[in-house]
Formats: sequence, C-alpha cells, structure tokens
Amino acid sequence: MKTNNQLTWKACLLVLSAGLLFTSTGCNKFLDTERQGAYDEENYPYPGGSGPYDQFIFGAYNDLRSFNLHSQSFITAVSIRSDDADKGSTPADGGANALTMDNFPVLPSNGFLNTIWLGNYSLVTKCNSTIKEINTNATIVAPEQIKQQTLGEARFLRAYAYFNLVRYFGSVPLIDSLFSDPAAQNNVPQSSATQLYAFIESDLTFAAANLPLTWDAKFAGRVTRGAANGLLAKVYLTQKKWAAAQSAAQAVMASGVYDLSTPYDRIFREEGENSRESVFEVQATASAAIPSANGVQYAQIQGARGAGDWDRGWGWNTPSVQLEAAYEAGDPRKNRTIMYTSTATTTYQTIYGETIPVGLPNPRYNGKVVTNPSIRSSIGNRFGYWMNIRLLRYADVVLMFAEAANEVGGTANIEAARVALNTVRARARAGNNSVLPDVTTTDQELLRQAIRQERRVELAMEHDRFWDIVRWGIAQDVLQAAGKTNFSNSRDVLLPIPQTQIDLSAGVLKQNPGY
Repeated sequence: MKTNNQLTWKACLLVLSAGLLFTSTGCNKFLDTERQGAYDEENYPYPGGSGPYDQFIFGAYNDLRSFNLHSQSFITAVSIRSDDADKGSTPADGGANALTMDNFPVLPSNGFLNTIWLGNYSLVTKCNSTIKEINTNATIVAPEQIKQQTLGEARFLRAYAYFNLVRYFGSVPLIDSLFSDPAAQNNVPQSSATQLYAFIESDLTFAAANLPLTWDAKFAGRVTRGAANGLLAKVYLTQKKWAAAQSAAQAVMASGVYDLSTPYDRIFREEGENSRESVFEVQATASAAIPSANGVQYAQIQGARGAGDWDRGWGWNTPSVQLEAAYEAGDPRKNRTIMYTSTATTTYQTIYGETIPVGLPNPRYNGKVVTNPSIRSSIGNRFGYWMNIRLLRYADVVLMFAEAANEVGGTANIEAARVALNTVRARARAGNNSVLPDVTTTDQELLRQAIRQERRVELAMEHDRFWDIVRWGIAQDVLQAAGKTNFSNSRDVLLPIPQTQIDLSAGVLKQNPGY
C-alpha cells in the first residue's frame, strides 16, 4: 500500500501542475525532508528540500496521469490492437472508433487517434517548457547538479512521449522548443523515424548520465537512471541494435536497485506499487475527499462491468482466448492475469477472496487491475483511480537483456540469455518446482522462441505485446490467426496520422501509406 509520503508527493503533483509553489499545507510531509544524496540540512539551498524547478517538471509528471495519455485511447492502441485482448464490454460500446481499433483498419477520422496525438504532444510541451526555464530563467539560481538532474527528468519524459509517437505513427513533427505563437506548431513538417530515434536516444543517454540511481522514498515515481537505461534498452531493441540494448539492460541489472524478489501475485496489488520490480511507474492516488482528481482512469476502463458493487468499470480490454491458451500448464501467472466470471457450474474468486458473480457481460477481465476491497471501502469509490500504471518492470528489462544477448550470439551470450530467462521463470513458479521448468536449450532459434513466449505471458496485458509482434515481423500472421483478419503489415503496423492534425497543418502533415 502507498505510504503517506508517496500519497503526499502525488497530491503535490496536482498542486504544482496548476503552477502553485510550495504553499499548500497539504504538502507539509513533502517539505519535511530533502532529496536523497544531494545536500544535508545545513547546506541544501532550497526550503524544505524542494527543487527550484519542481513547479515546472511536476507539470510534466502530472501529464502522465491524463486521460489523453494513459487511459482509453492508450489501452485501445497498445493492448486491444494486439492478440492479448479483445475490446470487451458490450458490442456497441465505443462505437466504430473502438471496433476498428480491435479489428482494423483504423480510419484517419478515428477520434482515439487525435487523443493519442494530443496526449503525447502535451507531455512534450511540458518538458520543453521545463527545459526552457532551466536554460533561460535567470531569476532561478540553482547548482549545476540540480539543473542537469531536472533536465534529465524532462528529457526522459520527452523521450518517452516521442517513443510512443514514433511507434504509433512513424514520422511525426519533432518539436524540441516552445513557439511564441503556439499555432505555428501545427505547421512543423514530419521528421523521419530515423531522425526521431536519434533524438530519443540522445535524450535518454543524457538522462541516464544525469539522473540519480534512487530518490528519497517520498519522491517515489520520479524517474531514475535505471528508468532511462531501461527505456533506452527498449528503444535499441525496437531498432534491432542488439549490442546496445544488451548493454543498456545490463546497466539496469548491475545497478543493485532492482530485483525479482516481489512475488508475481503482489506486483499488481496496491502494496506492490513502487517495489523493487518497478522501473517506471505512473503515480496515481485517491482519497475519500478526492476520489478521482489525483488519479487515472486506467483501472476503471478495464474494471468489471456489472451491477452494484461489481459495477467497477467499463469492462474494456478483456483477455483473449489466444492469451488464455498461451500459458504453460500450471503457470501461476495465468490466474493473476485473467479474472474469470463465474458460471452456473464454476465459481471463481479474485486474489482478495471475493466471489465473482455469474452473469457479468464478459467471461474474462484483466486481473492486473483488480483493486483491494478494503481500499475501495475506505475511499468510497469502486473505480480504482488510485491504481498506479506499471510502464516498465524489472522482469521486462531482464527479458530484454535475454533477447538482445541471444541475438548478439556466441556461446557466452546465449548462455547469459538462458540464465536471465530462467530467473524470470523461477520467480513465476512461486516455489512450485513441478511447473515452469528451466529452459535448457542453447540453440539460438529455440531460445529465441522461448524468450518470445516468456515475454508473452510475463508481460501479458501490460502494453508490450503489439509492439513486440510488430518488431518481430510476425504481426500479420499472429493477428490474422487471432481472428483480426483485416490486419495488414503494409498498413496497420502504424496508425494513420489523425485527419484533424492534417487539417490543422493545412496539408503540411502527410498521411501514412495505405490510409
């Protein structure tokens, strides 16, 4: 469960994103102690340990919780488009916009596209604003270390937004500064994917060199050197830069900050937030007084769609039969990932011992967003606005290392890949040695398939599956086999540029092929 300090830091995000300085009495605990590893009480130059640029960077962090960035459109684009999940809910819910994201093709007029575009570019703008303040605001006097550290945060978050954009849309405008006339931003031509990836790598390399390994507990969720190297590993992996991806992932693994000690069935509980498994996690919170304003709708959109106490959300993003069939016999991760609706002959329970009723609209729901009933009761809200979003877990980093090492090849690297893979399987078996035996092959192709399979089940319903099958070049075969027969590799690996944005640019933006 979140500590009071974590709650206070998250609540302060909302205060600071509105442009307020540290004057709110609700942020007292945030002010009581200082940032780890920078200054002691005698020489830290900023009141209460607050950074001089926090009022700007917190606005960027707050964007991570926005509906446009990490809620409906995000879930639809990264999960429902894959073979992990179906749209769920009722057949008509979401209309054509949702149905075409599930079954293809997505039309340029689809409203979800503009939401994705606006959400990520809003984050880019907040980051550019922070960078401008650090570089040009002469009224703020700060040590160089603090400047570089905050620049590292801003450049990490900007890189994250652009990594989203280049994977969603391919060529998009590269905007690295603020415009005196915001409307002029609409007329920036697209940069190529190659140019965008170079920019992303530059931002993340800078971030990795300037961010701390850890923050004080009260700053849980602020990005770290591990987050920068972990995201950099994913950026390299996406481009098949295997040696660079292996090195970046190895830097995270060698840091000593993260490990696989958190049991799999606890990672996704409230008590598992910001654990040693967490590399990059969106911070959300709620209270009885503020049940939604400081949170995200990520859990609500995927919560069971029922009646009474089981009216917990929209019922979107339901695990597919293909995902259900992907698990090895006895894999404990299956029952932690898939929440089954009870039937007339079979009664199911959640991880909290709640009996799931008969008659919910969908047979399966995302078990990784199930909320603790005691927290629901204390807040007086069923919709999980307080649930953090795990964007990058340590197991993901370990599996990226395994994949990259195997692709680099050679006896030593293939063995290192096999060992890394087996550490993830060892945690997953939860002490039951009769399931998930160690992978013993040292054949590169067989190990490649084993690593891909492990990513499928370890990271199921966690935003990676679509990107994985695209970068492996198997998206069309996989999705058509899953019944998404309209999917085409020549068109659907990228979303269309939103027609709204093409219109705003007066034709400067060019549509992706096939749309």
